[in-house]
Amino acid sequence: MLGSARADDNAVIGRWYSALLVADRGQLADMLADDARIRLQDVETEQNKQQFLASMDEWQGAVSGANIRHRIESAENGLVTVVVCYDFPGNDLLTREVFALTDERITASSQATIAENCDGF
Repeated sequence: MLGSARADDNAVIGRWYSALLVADRGQLADMLADDARIRLQDVETEQNKQQFLASMDEWQGAVSGANIRHRIESAENGLVTVVVCYDFPGNDLLTREVFALTDERITASSQATIAENCDGF
């Protein structure tokens, strides 16, 4: 049972970053619970689902030509911790992101920068 839960978590997280890379609002909306909260710790911002989806216009320009690589650090009790390299043209950024998942939907996400580059990722 644990193996299938982990596989589901991997699939959800993989779909999330694939959708984020192309700012696919429909896919992101489907993956987020209606009451989801997205917290960006570095800029001390918390967004609800609608605010997050509205930010995709700006994000789409920022992510153009970028690559997103991720590695799941841990997955237990509905919490998935992921190390993510955002490889933008001209710079990269390493973050740690924690997702709360319920029934394969994201109910909460928190992101914090680990390093200003992806060296060693």
